[in-house]
Amino acid sequence: MKVFSETNIGLSRNENQDRVRTALINDDIGFAVICDGMGGQNAGSEASERAVNIVFDRVTKVFRPDFEQNSIRNLLISSVTTANSVVYDMAVSSVEMSGMGTTCVIALVCGRKLYAVNVGDSRMYLINHEIRQITKDHTIVMRMYEKGEITKEQIKIHPHRNYITKAVGVAYTVEPDYFELDLTENSGILLCTDGLSNYCDETDIFQIIKKSAPEDVPSLLIKKALENGGNDNITAAYIKC
Repeated sequence: MKVFSETNIGLSRNENQDRVRTALINDDIGFAVICDGMGGQNAGSEASERAVNIVFDRVTKVFRPDFEQNSIRNLLISSVTTANSVVYDMAVSSVEMSGMGTTCVIALVCGRKLYAVNVGDSRMYLINHEIRQITKDHTIVMRMYEKGEITKEQIKIHPHRNYITKAVGVAYTVEPDYFELDLTENSGILLCTDGLSNYCDETDIFQIIKKSAPEDVPSLLIKKALENGGNDNITAAYIKC
């Protein structure tokens, strides 16, 4: 098991509101969490910083290799709901922090099993003989697409494409999506913010990952996003089984 990550401010932002933390809990357990903050001034950075650290600390300190599936599920979901409570309390108690929040996507890979959670539009992909998006974007345009109001191609250019419908810290409670997947040998798990997924299509991502050493994947994907415009913070974490 190997875990690598990188983040970049992008070409047009004044600050990087993305945060990423990763860990190898032991030889066959890899962990990664990415948060993409939102909010004026430094509020987005504060939201993502608090959330990523709460999730990371809770998971790495509480998790044990002998945990059963239900214990892992409860741990990942509770880490996000705890982060939500902290960020929400900060937002309602400070005018400067009002309205802040963050996306959150988490992967815990235990041998050949993936446990994952997401809130917002930061994504997770599974890469083996193909690339497959695991998470579903919590966005207005995704709702419109599911209702048949727009096409998949229109999602990328719709004026409301960046409006998310769910985030950590914007409401008193949050309900994350949860996933469990069996993995094959040599599977890869990519976590990324929309600064990557908006500037790299799945074909680019798949080709870069398949031809690159695992340790080079985050930097090469970020490089591609920058070449394609890169007008957002860009963050990627890659877990190679």
